[in-house]
Amino acid sequence: MLALIIVLLETGGDDLRLLLRYDRAAIGSGQFWRLLSAHFVHLGWGHALLNVAALLLILWLFGNGVPPMRWVWTGLAAALSVDVGLWVLHPDVSWYVGMSGVLHGLVAAAGVWLMWTAPGIGIPVLAALAGKIGWETVSGPLPMSADLSGGDVIVQAHLWGAIGGIISGIILGRPRHPDAPV
Repeated sequence: MLALIIVLLETGGDDLRLLLRYDRAAIGSGQFWRLLSAHFVHLGWGHALLNVAALLLILWLFGNGVPPMRWVWTGLAAALSVDVGLWVLHPDVSWYVGMSGVLHGLVAAAGVWLMWTAPGIGIPVLAALAGKIGWETVSGPLPMSADLSGGDVIVQAHLWGAIGGIISGIILGRPRHPDAPV
C-alpha cells in the first residue's frame, strides 16, 4: 500500500513535490503536514522507485512474523525522529524529500528485534548500518547514491531515522513470535 502511495504521489510531479516536501520556512509558517508528507514525495521517479525497492526488500528480509502495525509505528517514530533531528540540529537543511531516513529506521528496528531472536543476524545488521551511517557522517553520501537518487542526499536524515528506529525497536520490545526470525 505504501509503495502505491509513493508511486501515485510521484505522478503529481514538481508542483505536488513542492507542496508536500519538508520546507523549513513553510513549516515555520504553520504548514505542519509537511513533517509527514515529506517522507512520501521524492526527487523524481528514480528516487521514488529506489525507495520503493528498498522498502520492499526490507519487508521481504525482515518482515516475517512482524505485525504490520509494528512497522507502521516504527515508520512513524523514524519519520518523527528525522523531522526533529533536522529541525533542531540541522537548521541548514532548508528542504528534504524522501523515505530514506524512515528506511534506515526500519532496518535499525529490525536489527534490534533480531538481537532478541537471532543475535547472529541482528548484530551484523546493526554493525553494517552503523558502518554506513559512520561513513556518511565522515565522508558524505555513499558513492553513486546522489546519481541514483537524482539529487543531493541528506545523510543527516539517515542518522536520525536510524535513531528513531532503534528507540522504536526497544520500546516495542521483543517480537511476540519467538519462532520468527524477527
